[in-house]
Amino acid sequence: MALLRDRRNAEIDPFSDLLFNALLVFVMLFAVALVAMNPKAKTGAIEAKADYIVTVSWADMDPNDIDSWVRDPAGNLIWFRARESGMMHLDRDDRGLAGDTLIVDGRQIVNPLNQEVVTLRGFAPGEYTVNVHYYESRDGRPVEVTVSAVKVNPRAEVFFHGKLTLARPGDEATALRFTLAPDGRVTGVDTLPSPLVERR
Repeated sequence: MALLRDRRNAEIDPFSDLLFNALLVFVMLFAVALVAMNPKAKTGAIEAKADYIVTVSWADMDPNDIDSWVRDPAGNLIWFRARESGMMHLDRDDRGLAGDTLIVDGRQIVNPLNQEVVTLRGFAPGEYTVNVHYYESRDGRPVEVTVSAVKVNPRAEVFFHGKLTLARPGDEATALRFTLAPDGRVTGVDTLPSPLVERR
């Protein structure tokens, strides 16, 4: 009887091993499939395409609020209440020192940079108009504004850099007008006035 039991255990052991190994392989394949279906997220990776970038900046720590207004050839207009229109995007509405306080490691830090950035993520051929508007003053002083425009693709190329002064709240000035050809080349740049805020 003991011999018969040993023989049965000897016959069952290889089959049990095979069954256990098959189950182990199935579980491992299931785990690999789960990982493949749920790839790890790339934390903080933002892919933002831009063909042209227009930057409007004024002195660091200046408390006054300057706004960017941009119109494309189709008449689409971006400003602080319409931050996306057509293929144009106002990435940040900078209001001088308002809203520039950050908490880092429990300490309050003021971001001194005053800058608005407009990106064209694609383009239509025709004329673009870039205006700056002195929206609100906190110290009553004139504000010198710097405007630069860069064609990003296939390589960065600054095609405009200029300065102008806004004397008082409500003042608007055309900082830049540029024309894009169908192939994306900048074919004309000027600063002829073309009001946008009044039309709005």
